[in-house]
Amino acid sequence: MTDTTSPPVADTCAPSVTHAIGTDAAVTVAGALKAIADPLRLRMLSAIAADPRGESCVCDLAELADVSQPTVSHHLKVLKDTGMLLSERRGTWVWYRIAARRQQAVAALLDAFAPAAITDDLGDPEDSEDALLRAETLRDMDRRVTRLGEELADELTGLSRDLVIAIVRESYAGLVRSAKITRHLIPLTERFARQRLTDVARDRSSGVPQVLFVCVQNAGRSQLAAAIVNQLAQGRVIARSAGSAPATDVHPRVRSLLTQIEGEHDAVAAFPKPLTDDAVRAADVVVTMGCGDVCPIIPGVRYEDWAVGDPALASPEGIDAIRDDIERRVHTLLTTLT
Repeated sequence: MTDTTSPPVADTCAPSVTHAIGTDAAVTVAGALKAIADPLRLRMLSAIAADPRGESCVCDLAELADVSQPTVSHHLKVLKDTGMLLSERRGTWVWYRIAARRQQAVAALLDAFAPAAITDDLGDPEDSEDALLRAETLRDMDRRVTRLGEELADELTGLSRDLVIAIVRESYAGLVRSAKITRHLIPLTERFARQRLTDVARDRSSGVPQVLFVCVQNAGRSQLAAAIVNQLAQGRVIARSAGSAPATDVHPRVRSLLTQIEGEHDAVAAFPKPLTDDAVRAADVVVTMGCGDVCPIIPGVRYEDWAVGDPALASPEGIDAIRDDIERRVHTLLTTLT
């Protein structure tokens, strides 16, 4: 006997698909997600989005991982091909920024999805509290940097206000990447920004000759060489130093030497600074010390490379020998400038 009380069973399943994402849109979104499905690319995108300047130089992004320059360029090209990034070459460097039409999507990814994914993975409420504290600290630092930029712009009326504020923000961004302790970051930003603004305004055709020493970390030999020049030249030549990948602090052994040369006050005030195009353009001579060809080539600037040992790795006797070697080279350099 046939059971007529049971409900009829449909022969086929026919779910509603009217609200599903369209095929073309799905292909586009999947391509973008595939492009950022790489830890280094995601970090690059985050670094560009978080940069106070609104853009990042390829030389900054290369510091995120120990990979070759072609590898960095490849990852940036993948992100650019998705339409997320725009690039602009200025001199020898290429700068990247988030495309205006992709900013909302990138913000949603980095500000909403990423923190939620990390919180779900860690499952620790204290981590969320730490993240909120860090976010508030960053907002406070941003307010202080903005105030510093406005104060310097009010003081330095001979320069474009927008230029002064931009250099202050760039200086902070350059220092914060390697900062170990942030409580001194605003005074250091002011010192670094003032130096850069002086470089921007400098005319190399007149005034006191200027030398720029560049090493990788700006924590050893470049600091030492600049101090020796300033000691021996007695104002007839000005020396500065910078690093292609600045360390968090000057090496203790080198700071002891700086104390002997400059005195305790100036030695304590020394700190590693990132290399900038402004510093290179302002220099009459650029001396590289174990950092290769990282300096942009500026017409009219003389370049030298000194094969000098690293005092951070040397024995006490070796440090003395390195100092003597640098001092001999400095004497020769000064004869060509004074």
